[in-house]
Amino acid sequence: MDQEWTVEQYLTGKSAEVVALYDRFIEMAEECGPFVYAVNKSAITIKGERRGFAGVIPGDGHLRGYLDLPRTIESDPRIRRSAPYVSRLFVHYFRVTSLDEMDDTFAQWLAEAYEVGRGMHLAGPPLR
Repeated sequence: MDQEWTVEQYLTGKSAEVVALYDRFIEMAEECGPFVYAVNKSAITIKGERRGFAGVIPGDGHLRGYLDLPRTIESDPRIRRSAPYVSRLFVHYFRVTSLDEMDDTFAQWLAEAYEVGRGMHLAGPPLR
């Protein structure tokens, strides 16, 4: 039988700072609009109307995760790497260690990812 994963399992034993990072990430996602959770062994994924668009894994002293975006982000230390995912999408792997890093720029990235979750990447040319 497959184990069922929960958000609580991911947060158990994590520092107050990491829980605060997770909570801020979710608050920022909620500001974009409704979504659903898909929690599994790999990550806490959040999904929009059409697809998953972001995910997080609370770590020891940090929050890491990914954002699916229709463009690449370069030269930001929060973005550890990015790679083409499918046509018109790039997965960006991030790592944040303080609430200061969850700024307006990060909120903009999450809003763009939310639009991917709604399927906006399926229409028109890719953004560059």
